Amino acid sequence: MLALGLVLSCSVGAAAEEQENEEKEKNPEDPTKIVTRLGAGYNGDFTINASWGLDKARMISGFINEDASEWRLGGSWLFEKGIVSFNFKKNQYDDGGESVSYNIGTFVPLSVFGIEPCGWQIFPSAGFNYTEGDIVVEAAPEFPENYFMVPFDSKGMYLGAFALKPITDQWTLMGGLGGSYGSGDATNIYGGAGIGFRITDKQSVNLFYSLSDSSEFGSRDTLSFSYRYEFK
Repeated sequence: MLALGLVLSCSVGAAAEEQENEEKEKNPEDPTKIVTRLGAGYNGDFTINASWGLDKARMISGFINEDASEWRLGGSWLFEKGIVSFNFKKNQYDDGGESVSYNIGTFVPLSVFGIEPCGWQIFPSAGFNYTEGDIVVEAAPEFPENYFMVPFDSKGMYLGAFALKPITDQWTLMGGLGGSYGSGDATNIYGGAGIGFRITDKQSVNLFYSLSDSSEFGSRDTLSFSYRYEFK
């Protein structure tokens, strides 16, 4: 009985250790990773980003730029085969327009179904969103300096996918593509690509270029750099 107890104890301990190691080995760029970390970056403005892991399944995250003209606050809840998240955020556009959007959706890693084509980890996403804001409208084409702001709001849904491919233990390729459709025939197509580098088990950096084209707010492209420190 004593020997059997020792075997069971060792087996349970090994299983727990294996599960813990798997969690530690999760890629820093994995959108389903529950983590507490603090970071800073630059995307034309200096930015601060942070997340707080409340437990092994729930997390609060946020982002803000230097003058608070753009920000995001959200939360995530991890389940066995995916993660549910909600966000609300504010964006500004080059022509002076701005929007505040609210969304709730999910990421589902295809790896849980054994699907990893050519080593790519793919995370399809889907959800619902609501956007409200102000659109810049020219008073007359011949006088582009004269314009007025028009209130706008739309309800709809989005579909997309994010993918990452570890090249080595330190380097990771990333990419994403998606689109949304809402009331008032509002559409938005977005995509991006980047690369991440794991400096240590606690530190990582990434560089990401994103592009979006909105039927209401116009096009926008951003090149962002971010450094992050994980608290383990």
